Amino acid sequence: MTDETFDFIVVGSGAGSMCAALVLRGAGKSVLILEKAELVGGTTATSGGVMWIPNNRYMKAAGVPDSREQAIAYMDAAVGDHADRPGASRERRAAFVDAAPQMIDFLVEKGIRLRRLPSYPDHYSVAGASVPGRTVVSELFDARQLGEWRSKLRPGFLPLPANLDEAMQLPLMKRSKAAKKVLFRVIGRALADKLIGKQRVTAGAALQAQLLNAALKAGTEIRLQSPVTELIVEGGRVVGVITQKDGQARRIAARLGVLINAGGFARNQRMLDQYQSGVKAEWSSVIEEDLGEMIEAGQKIGAAVAQMDQRVGMQITLPPGAKRVKPNLDTSKPHCIVVDQSGVRYMRESGAPTDICRKMLERNAQVPAVPSYLIADSQYINTYMLAGSMPGPKKPQAWLDSKTLLKADSIDELATQCGIDAAALRATVERYNAGARRGVDEDFHRGEHAFDEWSGDPLKADAKTIGTIEQGPYYAMPMYPGDVSTFGGLVTDTAARVLRADGSVIAGLYATGTSTASVMGAVEGGPGGSIGPTMTWAYLAARHALAAAAS
Repeated sequence: MTDETFDFIVVGSGAGSMCAALVLRGAGKSVLILEKAELVGGTTATSGGVMWIPNNRYMKAAGVPDSREQAIAYMDAAVGDHADRPGASRERRAAFVDAAPQMIDFLVEKGIRLRRLPSYPDHYSVAGASVPGRTVVSELFDARQLGEWRSKLRPGFLPLPANLDEAMQLPLMKRSKAAKKVLFRVIGRALADKLIGKQRVTAGAALQAQLLNAALKAGTEIRLQSPVTELIVEGGRVVGVITQKDGQARRIAARLGVLINAGGFARNQRMLDQYQSGVKAEWSSVIEEDLGEMIEAGQKIGAAVAQMDQRVGMQITLPPGAKRVKPNLDTSKPHCIVVDQSGVRYMRESGAPTDICRKMLERNAQVPAVPSYLIADSQYINTYMLAGSMPGPKKPQAWLDSKTLLKADSIDELATQCGIDAAALRATVERYNAGARRGVDEDFHRGEHAFDEWSGDPLKADAKTIGTIEQGPYYAMPMYPGDVSTFGGLVTDTAARVLRADGSVIAGLYATGTSTASVMGAVEGGPGGSIGPTMTWAYLAARHALAAAAS
């Protein structure tokens, strides 16, 4: 017996969910989005909201070269072919490259205001890479337009009406006149908003707010605190879901299909222990609801999973008393290195965050490296951000009291505080300094990639990621292999249909986002390598469901 019927049901309320809803509502189909949390937006809302979109309209408008062929060449080189990564097959990579710019064009037609970041390079210096970058983000959005839904939107990470590229310049405000102008512009914008009552949001919150606003206006029904507990299967086809609301189970039918966009399992320690040994849920930056239950719901009806050992890494620190982990992304700046617990460097600190975290875990299998230590001197502390704190020697006393931040007058003393052999750390620093004085990193080639240069010190004329560690006092901060979600899950085809282990399609069931085995495989090809594909596969799923219904 069915309590209700809709044409299409979406599990989860992230950006991809709203995109799929817009496609289906545009065709006159009824859509129900079921969100288990009390807030809408998922991890997308708390993120930077960056989408990696090859060959997009904004690149063309700015004269930035790209093409289908160049983008596929890049994904071939960066992602590669691996039999154990079916989510990243050649066919799916090509389907993504073809559909991603179409998805953006569709959203623009629906009134979604987007823009490109002027500079945000691809993560890898391989064939087909774009140095200006392939990123697309939301314009600022006045969240008052959401009306009663404003209070139901999950808050973003940046409480200022600043575009993402503007926010990236704010740490430079004491060193750069251009950055000071940006600061004054943002302050002026914030004051204007206060005077006229605007509530402009940015980054992932802006993207999610725009899409939510459009989906609601299009007539999408959205229910919060409505977890899905089971997929209903009849005759081998998914025909609906069982959801809980106010303690009551309801059977809701879906004529055209069900789309799973419910996140990964980064907060589920049981699943992490099963698939990602040594990884801790407490290291994750995702929302608490990222528990992977819809991946397991798919498995219960025969869905295949893959790439479950993969994650979207982000190096973090664990400050005392903080509600969330602190990203520690400035390992690419001069005057710092990362060492394991034996005092030895083992990576290029300016690489992509996913690679840095993978290397940390791989190193930990050989030598204790979780946590590793960021080693820096006063040049670094006085010039660059550290775990979200602004440049300068004044750091929270709680960091020092809890040994989240260690401080010493010499490298030997710092090593002792870290429990590292002093001679080993001294030798590592001396070797690094010898190369730094010549502007090179002979061991790991730091600074020899476009992404390295971008993430280094933009005000340095050369060697933007390299600088000696020689001015005391010296500092160390424990660093952990955090994440912004897992990157494995349900296996899907080029139409985002969920597959069984034998490759057959589970009719009526689609999936996208971190609920699936990613098209990026074991890497994140560029900034936004999760959100861009999430929205693209949702777009393809909705189009396929419409086409199947019409055939």
